[in-house]
Amino acid sequence: RFGRKPLLVISQLGTFAGFVLMGFANSLPMLFAARILDGFTGGNLSIAQAAIADVTEEKDRAKSYGLIGAAFGLGFILGPALGGLLSRWGNSVPAFAAAAISASSIVLTIVLLPETRQVSTAPAARRGFTLAALRQTMSNSLLTRLLGYGLVFNIGFAIFQTTFALFAKEKFGFNVEQTGYMLGYVGILVVIAQVGILPRMVKLLGEQRLIFLGSATLGLGLLGVGLLEPWWALFGTLMLTAFGGGVVNPSLQSLYTRTVSAEERGGVLGLSASVDAFSRIVAPVWGGWVLGAAGAAWPALSGSLLMLGVLIYGAAALGTVAVQPAVAIEAPTVK
Repeated sequence: RFGRKPLLVISQLGTFAGFVLMGFANSLPMLFAARILDGFTGGNLSIAQAAIADVTEEKDRAKSYGLIGAAFGLGFILGPALGGLLSRWGNSVPAFAAAAISASSIVLTIVLLPETRQVSTAPAARRGFTLAALRQTMSNSLLTRLLGYGLVFNIGFAIFQTTFALFAKEKFGFNVEQTGYMLGYVGILVVIAQVGILPRMVKLLGEQRLIFLGSATLGLGLLGVGLLEPWWALFGTLMLTAFGGGVVNPSLQSLYTRTVSAEERGGVLGLSASVDAFSRIVAPVWGGWVLGAAGAAWPALSGSLLMLGVLIYGAAALGTVAVQPAVAIEAPTVK
């Protein structure tokens, strides 16, 4: 409707303003307002993914989404370390530093990023969000089934992510620094998986088989995290977890874009981001409750059970469609 670049800049401006407000926050309501502002103008990841879909061939799309994931992984490695260092000069300094980085990203977007999609004057292309448009998109049965797979997978993975610090403290007595080292280790492994392994695995298996393999690997990793007692066993189990978590979502994003027309890609990726956000609402609530009620191992074990469930669901709901070669799924034109 408006092209990718203007909306990306607006979203980045919201992030910049949110961090500035956070830096000046002197009360909890101001802190909430800062995060709400950033969330209200969110969507930059979905827009960036849509732009990538505009300029890549289908066979290369999962690899490109993997690079985005790797960039996030590097951010999760460097960000906490930099934030911890800057906090020595005050709690507001990391927020202002984040605002400065956001400002630089806005400048880079304006100067270096070309518009990847031509703005269309056709009524179908310029329509905004409506419930009718959502119903039409969700009538795509393959897309709906893939989104269902993504929802269950991301709930299982997010249970692990959001409760790991509590798990590590409860089971192994890790302090904040030790937990940070372990999460940094996971971040490094995710980057390796998405940059070094994902492109080769997509060529070998295709995205459809890869989401099954990644889910099974994540399930085994979470099972090991929950059951194995020596703390050093985490080096092996987290390796499995990082591989599974690192390859599935880029593959799913690639599949989402191939089930719809080019005009619907941005909306569908926004919808997938909403599904992911919903999973991150459900996961910490469940993970925190089951940890308190059943013990430290059970968030990981429940995530492992969800991986078993999503594999059964995938076999039943996606069937043979999910194991076709990557080039076999073409984007149908939605009328």
